[in-house]
Parts: sequence; structure tokens; C-alpha cells
Amino acid sequence: MSNSSSRTSSIIYFVAIVGAFLIVAGLVQLMKRYTSAPGLNTTRIAERRKALAETAAASQQLSGYSVIDPNKGLYQLRIDHAMETIVRESKNPANLRSNLVARVEKAFAPPPKAPEKPSQFE
Repeated sequence: MSNSSSRTSSIIYFVAIVGAFLIVAGLVQLMKRYTSAPGLNTTRIAERRKALAETAAASQQLSGYSVIDPNKGLYQLRIDHAMETIVRESKNPANLRSNLVARVEKAFAPPPKAPEKPSQFE
């Protein structure tokens, strides 16, 4: 009986030791997951992707037509078409200046004044 009892106690000790090692291994894995730092280039990669998206948007904006303000009749031209127009109109500098001043005044004209509210006593 002593042999059977010592074998049972040996098995219990073995299971307890293996269980302790498994618990420690699990805790080590958790600590690695919670304390790991992000990669060195992670922020740089995000910055580059953002800059690439901004560059693509700017390129799309320069190479296309769009409506800026339909009420004022303001439209955006492609950059190459706009440059050709400026070169063509710059042959007469006085006319170019008057056209540009008129366009700026039209684009930045103040909106009409809102009507005044009637007095509550009227």
C-alpha cells in the first residue's frame, strides 16, 4: 500500500507542477501581448499613407473640372486648360487685369443682407 500511496502522491505532485508551469506560461503570453510596443515604422507608415491620399486628392482636384459655386457661376478648370487661358489672355495685359479683378469681385462678393425681422410690437 505504501507503493500505491507514493505513486498517487507522485502523480499529484507532477500534475501540480505541470499546472503551475502552464499557468506561468499563460501569464507570460498575456504580459507579452499587453506590454508589447508597436512596430518602429507603424506611425511612419500611417503618415505616408495619409500623405499619399492627400496627394492623390490634390492631383485629382488639379486634373478635373468641378463646380465651386453655381449661384455665382464659379467653376474650376483643369490646370492645363487654365494655364492655356491665362497665356492666351495675357497677350493683352490690361484686358487680363480687368477680367481677373472682375472675377475676384464676383467670387468674393458679400452675400445680400438678410431682411430685418419685424418688431414684435408691430
